[in-house]
Amino acid sequence: MSGILIAGLGNIFKGDDAFGVEVAQRLARRPVPPNVKVVDFGIRGIDLTYALLDDYSAAVLVDTVQRGGLPGTLYVIEPEKLAGTPVPEDLLMSPHELDPAKVLRVATSLGSPCKRIILIACEPLTFGDDQDGFMGLSAPVASAVDRALAVVDEVLHDLIGASTVEPSPLNLPAH
Repeated sequence: MSGILIAGLGNIFKGDDAFGVEVAQRLARRPVPPNVKVVDFGIRGIDLTYALLDDYSAAVLVDTVQRGGLPGTLYVIEPEKLAGTPVPEDLLMSPHELDPAKVLRVATSLGSPCKRIILIACEPLTFGDDQDGFMGLSAPVASAVDRALAVVDEVLHDLIGASTVEPSPLNLPAH
């Protein structure tokens, strides 16, 4: 089986937009199965596009999304495979922005072998103002990070039958 990419997305200077980055950084400090690669892509859309052209059978993207729910609400979204030619604007990607839909369209049109894309997203509270922004997650989004790690574990278990965490000896059933 080819590998699975877990990609943290977001801008650390825009408040809750850093959610995906925080989840990826926390995952990077935990054991993961050998065929799983965790990367903090931040706002590097071009790098994510190239990564999706590597030999990954699945990708788990972690980001924020505004869907009108309460801040801190988690969503698991499996977008349809975006086939066809990207629109001309898609090909004008800035190295300092990341639009997941645009990245998926371009990667698909370039022949990405990735068969399954799963988005784990959090409803944000704030990105800060347009001029200054700010660093750090709001309280409801920060409290969603641990829940998102558990969702990543569930998704990985579904994809490969493995958890990102090794069982603790204290949690083993008594014999």
